[in-house]
Amino acid sequence: MHSLMPFLRLWRRHPWRLGLGIVLAIATLLASIGLLTLSGWFLAASSVAGVAGLYSFNYMLPAAGVRGAAIIRTAARYFERLVSHDATFRVLQHLRVFTFSKLIALAPQQLAQFRQGDLLNRFVSDVDTLDHLYLRVISPLIGAAAVILAVTLGLSWLDVPLALLLGGIMLATLLLMPPLFWRVGAAAGQRIARHQANWRLQLTLWLTGLAELQIYGTAVRWRAQLDQEETDWQQAQRKQHRLQALAQSLLLLITGVTVTLLLWISAAGVGYDSAPGALIALFVFCGLAAFEALAPVAGAFLPLAQVTSAAQRVQEIIDQPPAIRFPSAKIHSTPGISLALDNIQFSYPQRPEAVLNHFSLHLQPGEHLALLGPTGCGKSSLLALITRGWEAQQGSITLNDQPLANWDEASLRQRISVVTQRVHLFSQTLRDNLLLAAPTASDEQLIEALHQVGLGHLADHSEGLNAWMGEGGRPLSGGELRRLAIARAVLHGGDLWLLDEPTEGLDATTEQQILTLLQQVSHGKTLIMVTHRLSGLTHMDRICVMDQGQIIESGTHDELISKAGRYWRFHQRFAL
Repeated sequence: MHSLMPFLRLWRRHPWRLGLGIVLAIATLLASIGLLTLSGWFLAASSVAGVAGLYSFNYMLPAAGVRGAAIIRTAARYFERLVSHDATFRVLQHLRVFTFSKLIALAPQQLAQFRQGDLLNRFVSDVDTLDHLYLRVISPLIGAAAVILAVTLGLSWLDVPLALLLGGIMLATLLLMPPLFWRVGAAAGQRIARHQANWRLQLTLWLTGLAELQIYGTAVRWRAQLDQEETDWQQAQRKQHRLQALAQSLLLLITGVTVTLLLWISAAGVGYDSAPGALIALFVFCGLAAFEALAPVAGAFLPLAQVTSAAQRVQEIIDQPPAIRFPSAKIHSTPGISLALDNIQFSYPQRPEAVLNHFSLHLQPGEHLALLGPTGCGKSSLLALITRGWEAQQGSITLNDQPLANWDEASLRQRISVVTQRVHLFSQTLRDNLLLAAPTASDEQLIEALHQVGLGHLADHSEGLNAWMGEGGRPLSGGELRRLAIARAVLHGGDLWLLDEPTEGLDATTEQQILTLLQQVSHGKTLIMVTHRLSGLTHMDRICVMDQGQIIESGTHDELISKAGRYWRFHQRFAL
């Protein structure tokens, strides 16, 4: 239960909506009880009055009460569903933002211990499971407690012992059944959460690696494992459903016994009336209706174990303290960026070989540098160190003669424009994805940036900036995604540009257009471009060739060609 507290605190954002939902739920239950109780008493009283008492019996007032209770129940039920689900969705919205803010603050080394499918499952499925806490546990319990109090006080006006009998049995049911079935069903709820997470993870892995599984002949075996996991999940669900049915059956038995006791005791008299007549029907129908308020409570704690397991799985991620901490004091620095890396030693966790081995590099403000080298030589890792995605085990990195660790996160992010190999788009509009780079940019600026990178057709489309990008930018090609990332870098306009394969996937003509654009927009700014291609390198101030985590050649295009070294061989091979 302790694991639920951080998420319950998020509900303080919407106390009025959540409270109103509970009030409307109570009003719905009381109107339903009033409707059945009044209807039963009205029919019984009319029968007792008979034809002889037709003119003396006031049937207008009870009939109006029945209609009023029916209208109140219908309206309250509608607005209760509307308000409760609206509040729950708002809580889930803030819960997702809260969880994502915790995830985004973690370093890659902290997230590397989780598979991507597992992270997705925790962020989506487990967070969704937490809505059961309000809709299926808290609201029904509070509503049932309020009904018990209201019914007991209301019936006490007619007969205190009968009211206490009904209220006492209902209260005992409320206090005993949920904890009992929570204890019995805890194992099943935990199994459901575990098997559901495993099944979703295996399904994701199966879908992403289906081609390889088919090639190596293991697709059938993997599918059998997936089917077995699904079978175990279904068995855990069946056990929980059997417990739910048992809880409802037990509640039905308690209801029948209680109504029988009320009928038996009230037959001897209600209050001071030894011939209760229609009041017997009032107590009996009130008991039947009141126990309906306990129907969702009987097995309310059954999903609690599943909710708790989901909360624990989410907490395993968000409770991690950030491995990379930024100072809170804002740093003040002059325009332009100078960069110095001295004696950098870096390796990834559980990989003993050094990615960067005593690496040193110095750039002056406005200098443009190209990094070349084979895959795995540390080029992208170098960019990750500069942005503090990772921390070097040894050495120092300074920006404008200030240690990188002294830069606050906001200032560091503001001064750097990054184009990574993988372009991330949210399932939002084109405008929303561009505003990530420049939140205050106008639509005119966004459209201009699109035209600059050759994506004017997106801006000129009928939907324009309102076009929906879908999951991962599904409507766009790989080249369009790359140019969209460059458009975001143009909008951001940092003093240090870090470009990781910015022209990958582009045709020759578009590549030249993008390289020309980059030269224009980064004029006077420091730039590092990681590339495997030779296009545009003649315009670079310096070219560094890397291998095994070190710089083995450095100079301008003409200087490196004259040396006839690694760069020259690469240039000759590319030319052939």
